[in-house]
Amino acid sequence: MTFSVASQQDPAFESWLEAQLGHSTRGMLSSVSPVSIVKHRPGFGQTVRPIAGAIVASPVLGGYDPDPDYFFHWFRDSAVVIDALRLLYVDRRVGDEALQHLRDFTRFSLDLNRLDGRAMAAVPDRRARVIPEFLQYLREDLDLASAYGEAVAAETRVNPDGTLDVARWSRPQHDGPPLRALALLRWVDGGHLDAALLAEVTALIRFDIDFTLRYWREPSFDIWEEESGHHYYTLRVSAAALAEGAAWLQGLGDTAQAQRCREESRAVLRLLDDFWVNEHDDRSDDRDATRGYYRSRELADGSPSPKALDIAVILSAIHSLGTEVRHCPADPRMQATLARLDALFDAIYPINHARAAGRGPAMGRYAGDVYYSGGAYYFSTLGAAEFCFRVAALGGNAPRWLERGDAYLATVRAYTPASGDLSEQFDQRSGAQTSAKQLAWSHAAFISCVSARRIAATACQASQR
Repeated sequence: MTFSVASQQDPAFESWLEAQLGHSTRGMLSSVSPVSIVKHRPGFGQTVRPIAGAIVASPVLGGYDPDPDYFFHWFRDSAVVIDALRLLYVDRRVGDEALQHLRDFTRFSLDLNRLDGRAMAAVPDRRARVIPEFLQYLREDLDLASAYGEAVAAETRVNPDGTLDVARWSRPQHDGPPLRALALLRWVDGGHLDAALLAEVTALIRFDIDFTLRYWREPSFDIWEEESGHHYYTLRVSAAALAEGAAWLQGLGDTAQAQRCREESRAVLRLLDDFWVNEHDDRSDDRDATRGYYRSRELADGSPSPKALDIAVILSAIHSLGTEVRHCPADPRMQATLARLDALFDAIYPINHARAAGRGPAMGRYAGDVYYSGGAYYFSTLGAAEFCFRVAALGGNAPRWLERGDAYLATVRAYTPASGDLSEQFDQRSGAQTSAKQLAWSHAAFISCVSARRIAATACQASQR
């Protein structure tokens, strides 16, 4: 059988991929250590001057005017970015400055563990600095005072000057530490770190693994920071961090901790098995892997959620990777989940109706999303593409999966301006970019997707020789 994917025979498509990779490299790096940008939040009486190692979700300043204020170091987003930076370094698109960024990021992250919200909450004039109409958004003293020690890692986000966020927000979130551990473990596995950097990275990995061991069973807010409960995404990346951490710890001779991580990782995966639902019975053990999907959450109060079918499940598979058969791109139930999401967004987004041949559906988060345009997300559509490339790399009808992945990429291309700028969303009706501009996660998702495509194409060609 000859390897034949139409887009891979299209020089214009390949040229666009290469050009956009350059745009996304520059776009993502503009969020890394943005020390030249000063952010004023007059409502909170704040002036934020970033320090080296911080990674902001977006370097374009906004204040819900209408663009959101994403000038924060999110634990989750920064882990995705530092992982994409590794891919650029391995591909020699970024030189040794990548190692300096990693060093700064690691030190910044370790320093956050010294933050103590109790001291901030005790400041007598803390509320006096806030203008009256912003007091409703200010964290309560008790909530702020709970942010110290390991609890800082569950803070969701911090200011890029290395201070605690004083705004009310959805806390705690437990996906940041396992995601960061996975990213750092991949850096270590590459063998690029000098002894001093390796020692610092090792300390941070150990912290993140310990955090994950202690907190994976506890409810937290989901990846979208909207509902509290137990979430597929958070659990899946936790299982991966514990499994990869176990192998790493075993190599260091820490046999007891490695065994504990292995056992806990298996426990997480067993729990995730119960997240499968089918057409007829939410708790069915039906073995037909084409008739259902992995639900994204179990809410803390036990109530059903309309967000059960959620792209976060697919993102968990590509952010985790590893050697597991279940709950990964090769899992037929995971593939069935993508098919259900395909059908969902194909039906509800006007930009998907009568779309051009060769384009896949633009993908969002879940049905009924109302955030900004409630529309398609670049990292959702790119995540679906990367998922397909990951399946292709594992063999089994690889050309079809490659072509499907390229169809999603063709849609991203259709809604990406010549400048290569990638916002958070593109409108479900017009395709215009909305929400945060130059989202670091969007650019990181493109970098990761193209890397996976390259691996898949190479594996496909090798299998057909």
